[in-house]
Amino acid sequence: MNYVPNRRSDGTIQHTRLKQPWPEGRLFRILSIDGGGIKGVFPAAYLAEIEKRFLGGGSIADHFDMIAGTSTGGIIALALAHGMTAQQALQIYTDRGERIFPTLKGWRKWARLLRWVSKPKHEQSVLKEELLAVFGDKVLDDALRRLVIPSFEGLHGEPFIYKTPHHPDYQKDRHKKFAHVALHTTAAPSYYPAVDDDGYVMIDGGVWANNPVMNALVDALACYDVPRENVRILSLGTGEAAFTVDKAARAGGAGHWAFLRAFKAAGRAQSKNALGQAYLLVGKNNVLRIDPPESPTPIDLDDTPRALRELPLVARSLVEGSGHQVETMFLRDKAADFIRCPAV
Repeated sequence: MNYVPNRRSDGTIQHTRLKQPWPEGRLFRILSIDGGGIKGVFPAAYLAEIEKRFLGGGSIADHFDMIAGTSTGGIIALALAHGMTAQQALQIYTDRGERIFPTLKGWRKWARLLRWVSKPKHEQSVLKEELLAVFGDKVLDDALRRLVIPSFEGLHGEPFIYKTPHHPDYQKDRHKKFAHVALHTTAAPSYYPAVDDDGYVMIDGGVWANNPVMNALVDALACYDVPRENVRILSLGTGEAAFTVDKAARAGGAGHWAFLRAFKAAGRAQSKNALGQAYLLVGKNNVLRIDPPESPTPIDLDDTPRALRELPLVARSLVEGSGHQVETMFLRDKAADFIRCPAV
């Protein structure tokens, strides 16, 4: 008989979190990074450009108290909490992107597309190998920054959020490997198979929280005695396609609301709703959202050549316009050292 794990939600603590003390008047700074496959090049390049211009190449992670990331954003968040600079996180994409999302031509390209109808588009073993090469055997207990990494558990159909032990109640994930958490949050449906994790069925957190800004904000407000107006958030997107419900789609029908259109609508709505909620809670002036301009021809999640060719240029351009605001809101002083809660 196969082992079936309990729902993770069965162990949810019923009482509210006992808020941990936070220095009076000290800001709580959050970095939140969206999902988007190889388009993670953009947030990595944006942060790397900030490091170059304002920090002398030092790690931007030193200026944030919490980092949240979904899917490709989760990889960047984990890299920063692992001790890497954003420039080193960018190198994960420049050095390994073509191996993770190989570009095929001719009959090989068409064969892969045909196979994609019933099989995952890419080889997960390659991604796993690259993630292990990047992160080694380090576990969340080794993180240098508080982390919030959404995934989704498919056996019971529930959201699943990995967290560092930054609150005494957070004990379940401290021994999870960085590489495995990264693999779980990036298992995008149709691109990769779900990942078995001791009976749990893990898939990409982007199915419910592609923009994890509210996951981080709620966690910060629940765990720490910090006034909402003292929270500052840098939210980085990966670029959205222009979207509208055209005349044909308004009439309904499966042909007009196929998987991709419905999925894009849901993802876009989730992101904008999460941002709107964050604006309401802490004030729009305390949330800085940076995202490439919407495009009628967006970059595919696995179009490595185009992402590497275009997105660093977009990042550099957006830093020109927003870099000094980032400096003012987030870089004037360093975050306090993250001291994890002891195991119980």
